[in-house]
Amino acid sequence: MDQKMKDVIDRALYGVPEIKPEERGLFLSTIIERIYLALTKKQVIRGGMYEEAIRLMKTKQNLHLYINGNLAYKTYSNYIQEASKHNCRFTVVTPPRTTPFGLVLADESSAIESTNMFVKDELYQLDMEEIE
Repeated sequence: MDQKMKDVIDRALYGVPEIKPEERGLFLSTIIERIYLALTKKQVIRGGMYEEAIRLMKTKQNLHLYINGNLAYKTYSNYIQEASKHNCRFTVVTPPRTTPFGLVLADESSAIESTNMFVKDELYQLDMEEIE
C-alpha cells in the first residue's frame, strides 16, 4: 500500500493529526507562536482588566480571545464585553487538562514576534507555583 493511501485510511480511522497538542492544551487551543498575551486564572479572576489586554484589543487586527471555560462567567465577562466593543472574536474553551491560563489573546492564523507574552506579577507567580 502506498503512503498516500495509508494516510487517507489513517485520517479516516483516527482523524486529522493535531499539531502541537500539548501546547494547544496549555494555551487554550492555540499555539505559542501566535500569542500576544496570556493571563493566568488568578489574573483573570482578580477583577478589573489588565491594560495590556485592552490595548491589544484596540490596536491589533486579526486578534482572537480564548477564555478558559472552567472559570465562572462573571470573572471574564468584562473581557468579552471589551472584545465585542473592538470586534475581536472570542471562544470559550474547556481545556482537556489542567492549565494555569485563564485568558489568551492571539493572532487567529499567523505567527507573530512576541517576546513578553506574560504579565509577571504576584498572581502570575502564584499560579506558576501551583503547577510545579
